[in-house]
Amino acid sequence: MHGANVRLIQITLLVVVLGGWELGVASGIIDRFFFPAPLDIVKQVFAWVTELSFYNHVYITLTETVLGYVIGTGLGVAAGVWLGLSPFMARVLDPFIKGLNAIPRVVLAPIFVLWLGLGLWSKVALAVTLVFFVTFFNAMQGVKEVNPVVLSNARILGASRSDLLRHVYFPAAASWILSSLRTSVGFAVVGAIIGEYLGASAGLGYLIARSEGNFDAVGVFAGILILAMFVLVIDVLLDFVERRLITWRPKAGEERPA
Repeated sequence: MHGANVRLIQITLLVVVLGGWELGVASGIIDRFFFPAPLDIVKQVFAWVTELSFYNHVYITLTETVLGYVIGTGLGVAAGVWLGLSPFMARVLDPFIKGLNAIPRVVLAPIFVLWLGLGLWSKVALAVTLVFFVTFFNAMQGVKEVNPVVLSNARILGASRSDLLRHVYFPAAASWILSSLRTSVGFAVVGAIIGEYLGASAGLGYLIARSEGNFDAVGVFAGILILAMFVLVIDVLLDFVERRLITWRPKAGEERPA
């Protein structure tokens, strides 16, 4: 019953916000040029969805996002685990990592365009830089948070370094890493979209930039809505993976065993 009440409140809030927005536009209180009516936005989304060329834009943005996400996550987890297990190297590289992390990622986009051109890989590279540091810091912190008593017991039982990685470090860091995966999905999409803004002939970012250039607020909001749904679908998939990988974690509302 509690879950049903929450869902009802969510639906009511959505209806109130969208209904108020629609009424505000219809009555002239809200300027249609800046904030188009929700129905117009939905019509634009359906118009795009019925065009075959639209799916080419989705495919390109999805490819850039997935490649940037997978490569950035892989590099971030590998580097985070390595430095988490190597305190000496972590101290040596600490100022360099902080310096690189302090660079605004957006300013790297023109550099990647110069190096890699206006094709796929300049967008992927930008997405990688956005995803990398999120997963890197979480993975390193997760490894550092491993209980030393558990480590000592595993070593007493004869666990090798690979056994410790597989049975102690990675399970302990799993919740840290998976929590970063949710955050980094949005960053991967942002990297792909910014890259398409700078220069592209296809992609969801290109559709939004084209609409912006034509002062088409309906197209801009429709592109934003599609991107939001895009990220929500990926988030649902991550939620499924998280439930399968971290089976020991109690669900929301459940109490931990005493």
